[in-house]
Amino acid sequence: MTHEAAGVPATRNDEDRQEQDRQDHDQPAQEQRDQDRPQQSYEAGAAADGTAAGTAAGEPVGEPGDTASDTGAPTAPRPEERLAKAVRAAEQALIEFEIAVETFRVEVENFSRLHHQKLGPMYARLDELDAQIAEARAARTGDPEDLRKAQEARAIVMPMPGVEELFHDWMDSDGLSPEAAAMLTEQPVRPPKRVRPGEEARKLYRELARKAHPDLAPDEAERARRDEFIARVNAAYGRGDVALLKELAAEWDAGPVTPELQLGESEELYARLEWLSRRKELLTVLAKELEDSAIGSMLRMAPEDPDRLLDEIGEKLLGEVSQREAELAELVQ
Repeated sequence: MTHEAAGVPATRNDEDRQEQDRQDHDQPAQEQRDQDRPQQSYEAGAAADGTAAGTAAGEPVGEPGDTASDTGAPTAPRPEERLAKAVRAAEQALIEFEIAVETFRVEVENFSRLHHQKLGPMYARLDELDAQIAEARAARTGDPEDLRKAQEARAIVMPMPGVEELFHDWMDSDGLSPEAAAMLTEQPVRPPKRVRPGEEARKLYRELARKAHPDLAPDEAERARRDEFIARVNAAYGRGDVALLKELAAEWDAGPVTPELQLGESEELYARLEWLSRRKELLTVLAKELEDSAIGSMLRMAPEDPDRLLDEIGEKLLGEVSQREAELAELVQ
C-alpha cells in the first residue's frame, strides 16, 4: 500500500520512486513508437513512389512479403503488381456479371418457349373465336362495317405454320439448335421444364462458369476449348438438367489442368483492363435489351416465381375463352 492510499503525504523518497516508476512504465511505449515510425514513413513513401522511405539510396527493393532487416517492414509492391491485382479483380467481377446476364437470358428464353408451348393454343383459340363472333355478327346484321370487321378478324387468325416458320429463330451460326436437330433426327426433344432452373442447377452452373470461363484462358487454343465446354454447360443449364451438369463438372475436373493466365507488364495489363471494360459495356447493352423486351418485362412482373406467372396468365386466358364461347353461342342460336 502506498502512502497516498493510506492518506499520508508523499515524502521526497516516495516522489523519487514514483518518478522512476513512470520512466520504467513509459520506456516500452516510447520504444514501440520508435519502432512504428519507420513503418508509417514506409507506408507514406510506398504510396508516393512505390519505394520504402528511409532506406538507403540504392538499396534493392524486395518482393512483396519480404521484410527490411532494420525495420521489419514489408517492401512496397511494384506498380505492375498492383495493376495485375486490379486486373484480376476486374476479371472476377466481369465473370460474375456475365453469369448474371446469362442466367437472365436463359430465363427469358425459357419463358418465351414455355409461354408459346402452354399458352399459344389459347391465344390461337381466342383469335378464332373473335373471328367467328365477328362473322356471325356480320351475317346477322349485314352491315358493311360489320363485314369489314369480320374480314379483319379472320385475317388476324394465324394460319398453320410452314416448315420455315416452324424453325424460325431456331437457327444459329453453327446450324440447328438442339431442339430442331432432335426433331430432324427423330430424337426426343427436351424442352425446359420450367422458366427458372432449380437451385441445384443454378449452383452447379455458377461453379462451372467460374472455373471454365473462357476469359480465364491463357491462350487461344484453351479459349476455344472453354468456349465449346461452356456452350454445353449453358445448354444443360437452360433445360435445368442437373444430372448433365454434374457430368460436366466431373468432366472438367478430370480434364487437363491449364496454367493460370499470366499477365505481362504495364502495357499488357492496361490493354487487358480496356478489353474488360469494353466487354462489360457490351454485356450492359445486352442486359438492357433483355430487360426491355416483351418477355423480359413480363418476367420483371414476377421476379420471385416466373413459372407461377405462366399459370396465372393461363387461368386468365381460359376465362376469356369461356366468355367468347358463350358470346358465340348466343349469336348463332
